[in-house]
Amino acid sequence: MKRRQFLAAGTTLGLAATVAVPAFAAEGDGTPMQFMPKKPKDPTPLVDELTKYQKCPYCGMDRTEYHFSRHLIHYSDDLVDGTCSIHCAAVSLSVNLDRVPKAIYAPDNGSGEAIKPLTSAEAATYVIGGGHRGVMSKKPKTSFASKTAAEAAKGDGELADFNKALTATYLGMAEDTMMIRMKREERRRKAMGDMHKG
Repeated sequence: MKRRQFLAAGTTLGLAATVAVPAFAAEGDGTPMQFMPKKPKDPTPLVDELTKYQKCPYCGMDRTEYHFSRHLIHYSDDLVDGTCSIHCAAVSLSVNLDRVPKAIYAPDNGSGEAIKPLTSAEAATYVIGGGHRGVMSKKPKTSFASKTAAEAAKGDGELADFNKALTATYLGMAEDTMMIRMKREERRRKAMGDMHKG
């Protein structure tokens, strides 16, 4: 992964291009313990991925249910974050700022398989918008292994690489976080109402 390009595009929205970046993730880096990936080190995270990383560590969503939007970050120290979406992948990349990604994976929505297989996010083409289903975001960012498949599914959306999709994710984070909080509060109120009825 082109580390300087990746950091410049996503984690600090263009400001990191002039900042020195560590060559590797060192033990005891600056990531607070509560944010570090909790699973044991895993040199082969794609093997039985959905069994090992069932729930998103940031929102708790089931990654098999959201197989079409899930992402997986394999850090250079072999710690892994399996997230439900690019939104939660962006959270992981932000809080693990000193942990260098070895690889980032995204689903291939051009695949006909029931559970979308993972592909390299850096090589993927994303459709931003275009009437696809957004996960943790008002504006969907849908990944495809093939640019041709992404073009065919574009609709009124726009094509983007991973860096552009990640930047759009960060730019929409405040609005998306407010939306998520409102939806969760509505669900809590509904659950309390249902409890009182029963």
